[in-house]
Amino acid sequence: MRRSVIIIILIVMASPFSFSQQKIGINPGNKAPEISGRSISGETIRLSDTKGKVVLLDFWAAWCGPCRKENPIVVNVYRKYKNKNFSNGKGFTVFSVSLDRTEASWKKAVKDDKLEWEYHISDLKGWYSKYAAIFGVRRIPSNFLIDGNGIIIARDLRGPDLDAKLEKLLK
Repeated sequence: MRRSVIIIILIVMASPFSFSQQKIGINPGNKAPEISGRSISGETIRLSDTKGKVVLLDFWAAWCGPCRKENPIVVNVYRKYKNKNFSNGKGFTVFSVSLDRTEASWKKAVKDDKLEWEYHISDLKGWYSKYAAIFGVRRIPSNFLIDGNGIIIARDLRGPDLDAKLEKLLK
């Protein structure tokens, strides 16, 4: 009996319908849901404030080593593409969502990593962030590339893949 249960579990895990192999949440082709939150300066900002631009919606945290290693790459991509025209958007920006739990560590990481774009929000709830829940984010770093019409066109682009995708989208 025990052997049968183990075999059934292994079959389910290997199945193409296994939850562990699916990307849970919002995926390419979906319209990006609206999110709004408190910025570093205390203002309320919305994802829709970026309408018309190509946007990298970036989920990260100050305590996340892989996120902090990715930040210089995102900064370089932002600087390279922020004033470019794309087939479906004018300009490029980043909308950062921090999964930090303290305001001090969030603000310090933004400053230390020179995350110079204007869009930064956090509800300071860590893994209980409502923004992560809306987008089905279960790990960080995680990101969504959104076109000027608010449609998600790619997910989890890192390193040279992000640069290559933006290059292909140029007019």
